[in-house]
Amino acid sequence: MKKSDILNTAKNTALVVIGTLILAFGTAVFIIPFDLIVGGMSGFAIVIDKVVPFEFVTVDLIITVMTWSLFLLGLAVLGKGFAAKTLISTVIYPPFITIFSKLNDPDVFGGIFFLQDSPHKDLVLIIAALFGGVLIGFGCALAFMGGGSTGGTDIIAFTVCKFIKRLRSSVVIFMIDTIPIALGVFILNDLVLSLLGIISVFVSALVIDKVFVGGQKALTAQIISESYEEINNEIINRLERTTTLVDVTGGYSKEPKKLVMVTFSFRQYSELLNIINRCDPKAFVTVSKAHEINGEGWTR
Repeated sequence: MKKSDILNTAKNTALVVIGTLILAFGTAVFIIPFDLIVGGMSGFAIVIDKVVPFEFVTVDLIITVMTWSLFLLGLAVLGKGFAAKTLISTVIYPPFITIFSKLNDPDVFGGIFFLQDSPHKDLVLIIAALFGGVLIGFGCALAFMGGGSTGGTDIIAFTVCKFIKRLRSSVVIFMIDTIPIALGVFILNDLVLSLLGIISVFVSALVIDKVFVGGQKALTAQIISESYEEINNEIINRLERTTTLVDVTGGYSKEPKKLVMVTFSFRQYSELLNIINRCDPKAFVTVSKAHEINGEGWTR
């Protein structure tokens, strides 16, 4: 194995480990103590904990059992490749949920993480929902960036989609995550907690989108111009961005034309417009936000 491959593997493993630790911390400190049902395993665990009358059945125990059960399900149904991606999180997540849960004790670190005893009681629930969502989203995003998977109830969705191929995994994941949220409204009998849980879900989804998908803010421009060669050269030399030249045909004129396509950063937007205006003020330009960019000059 090459040195670069070893370093890349180490980096990806570190991202998954750190991401899983952040996910466990956010869940154990901000979500579980306040019964905020945010979907996924923690949501199911909170609901089950409220229903099962036995004292030895705790949220962290339920999460441990569910994590390993779903991992074995993924290994059996989805194969070794998928199981390998979830292995690190499966090993790290349950024990650190238990470890971080110990922080919710007034005698640990001076009770700094014991938010239930905070003098700002009116704000504690809102803070817990927001910061819990941020940490969960950030932890998941880091794990995804490392090529890993947090597994959990997503394994159920992928298993269902494997046997019912017409279903989309994103839809099934959404449906599964809504189950504990819906049950929580009736079991907890507290609409405020349920609504705060939903807010936390949206915050975590937003953070995942910004960190994992939107880490590189960029735009893509499509330029049709008679002066395409000059525009193309200016973009390459001045913006230091590579371009793609595409043969197109005018829908109305039926004439052959050249389309210059380039992806560039937000800060280069005005400079690109200046180049186009200088080369051909009559050029036809469309600009759209790039959802994800991978490749040389961006991220791999």
